[in-house]
Amino acid sequence: MKRICVYAGSAAGNNSAYSEAAKELGSKIADLNYSMVYGGGSRGLMGITADAVLDGGGEVTGIITKQLDNIEVGHKNLTELEVVSTMHERKARMAELSDSIISLPGGVGTWEEFYEALAWNQLGFYSKPIILLNVNGYYDDLYKFSQKGVDEGFLPLNTFSDLYLIDTIEEAFQTIKSFQPKDLNDWLKRLDR
Repeated sequence: MKRICVYAGSAAGNNSAYSEAAKELGSKIADLNYSMVYGGGSRGLMGITADAVLDGGGEVTGIITKQLDNIEVGHKNLTELEVVSTMHERKARMAELSDSIISLPGGVGTWEEFYEALAWNQLGFYSKPIILLNVNGYYDDLYKFSQKGVDEGFLPLNTFSDLYLIDTIEEAFQTIKSFQPKDLNDWLKRLDR
């Protein structure tokens, strides 16, 4: 079973299109018989996506820190909720359990998560597609900034090619299905490309 790591905001945002996309993504994960791995929260786009997967009969694994679980933001109805000590453990566990990454709109925590995943791709820890679900053009400027990193010689094109700016959920799953992992043994060579 394919496992999709979903990064998403702990808020729902100011536009209903974000919540609608989160619900649609969760439903599609369940429909395709995939499972979801995420940060374990019950609120915002995270919670909406998890609920949609569960409502569709899918499995959801949440990874949450003790601190967040203690203030009761953890989702209580997941297939499995793992409680870890630190944010670093949380992200490493989500990466360990997933085959690909889809980022819904979110704030600095979401951005940090998918950029770290991109860095781990670059360093050869794994090779996964990292999809920015560009609801309402939310990620347009951030993607342009990432492209500037390539243009200015700070981000290898080979790494940037693992970051997908995608407008539809259907296209996101087509990208996941067609993704060809890179050879993890030549990661150092790829830094120059």
